[in-house]
Amino acid sequence: MATVSTYLNFAGHTEEAFEFYRSVFGGEFTGIQRFSEVPQPPGAPPISPTLANMVINIALPILGGHILMGTDAPAEMGFTVTHGNATHIMLHPDTREEADRIFEALSVGGAVEHAMQEMFWGAYFGNFTDKFGTCWMINVAN
Repeated sequence: MATVSTYLNFAGHTEEAFEFYRSVFGGEFTGIQRFSEVPQPPGAPPISPTLANMVINIALPILGGHILMGTDAPAEMGFTVTHGNATHIMLHPDTREEADRIFEALSVGGAVEHAMQEMFWGAYFGNFTDKFGTCWMINVAN
């Protein structure tokens, strides 16, 4: 069956972010690999212990079978992580109570743009950026 996942890049704190997300959504990681597991080409210098322990891939089921995935994108390997507002993860919980629970838990330490409220399009909605720079929207249809 075809699926779609959301993939997030972090500047060295993927594991911390995903532990936080797991504390909100529950469940278990369906996979976690570290840079130390990547085969190195012959003659390549060994990677530093800091890079070796970073996450190259992690997956966590969240709502409705959606898989949240992520990686560390270390500057030492030429990556630059730029967080912005061009992408949001949109959640559609079944109830207002679950929407409120998720909103309150995920927005801790972040920046709330709109608190959960009735909206003109006939839904209960709120949005924020979490403490890791990920933008979220929560929408419960009336």
